[in-house]
Amino acid sequence: METSTRQRTDGPVRSTLVGIGLAVLGLVASQFTSLPAALLDSTLLTNPGGASNLATFVFLTLNFAGFVLVGGAYLWWTDRGWGWLDLEVPTRRGWGYIGLGIVASIAFVMAVNVVATVLELPSSENQVVTLVGDDPTMVLLMIVIVFLFNAPAEEFLFRNVIQKRLYAAFSRMGAVVATSLIFAVLHIPSYAIAMDGTFAPPGAIAVSLAVVFGGALIFGTLYAKTDNLLVPIAAHATFNAIQFGILYLVLRYAPDELETATTVSLETGLAILPL
Repeated sequence: METSTRQRTDGPVRSTLVGIGLAVLGLVASQFTSLPAALLDSTLLTNPGGASNLATFVFLTLNFAGFVLVGGAYLWWTDRGWGWLDLEVPTRRGWGYIGLGIVASIAFVMAVNVVATVLELPSSENQVVTLVGDDPTMVLLMIVIVFLFNAPAEEFLFRNVIQKRLYAAFSRMGAVVATSLIFAVLHIPSYAIAMDGTFAPPGAIAVSLAVVFGGALIFGTLYAKTDNLLVPIAAHATFNAIQFGILYLVLRYAPDELETATTVSLETGLAILPL
C-alpha cells in the first residue's frame, strides 16, 4: 500500500468531517457531470420519465462519474494515488461474502417491506423508477448501468475512499457505521422532497433512509471483512440487478395489478441507488 505525505492521524470529528465533505462533493459533482445528457434530450430537465432511453442512459452514466471524479481527486490531492485501491480477484472466502451480502440485502429489504406494510407506511418516490418508467428496454439498460457504473462508482467513493479514510479514527465497524450514517443523512433531501416539489410523508422518508442505511451497512461490512473493493461491488450490483430483472419480467408478462404492486415494492429496495 502506498503511503502519503499528506496523510495524518486524525480524531473522529475531523475524520468524519472529511468523510461528509467527500460525500457532499460527490453528490454535487454528480449533478454537474450529468448535465451534458440534457443536450441529447432536453426533456430530462422538465420530465425525466419521458426522456429517450439514450439520454437516460447517458444521464445515469455521467451521474455516477461524479463519484469517481471526487474520489480520484482526493486520492491525488492526498498523495495516496491509485495504489490506495483494494482491487483483486475475490478468493473463495470473498465469493462467500459476496453471496452472503446478496442474501442479506434481499432479506433486509423484504423485512423493511413487511414492517412498512404492517405499519401502513406510505411508499417513497424513487427517482430511478421514475426514470425507467414502464419501459422494459430501459430496465435491461439499468442492469448494465448497475454493473458498470453505479456499484463501482458508489462503492469506490463510499467504501474504498471514505470508509477506509475513517479507519484512521474509528474501529473498522465504527467506520462502517459512520460511513453509512453519512450516506443516509445526505439522502434526506432526496427523499423528503418529491419530484413534483411536495414534501414526502415522514413515514416514507423513514422507510427510504432505513433501506439506504441498511444497505450501506451490509456493503460496508463486506469491504471491512475482505479489504477487497470488488466484493461489495459484486454484491451491490447483483442485488440491484436481481431487482431490475424481476421488474423486467413483471413489466413484460405480469397483469397490471401485479405490475403496480411489484413496482411499489421494488422502489423500497432501489432506494440504495444514489440519485
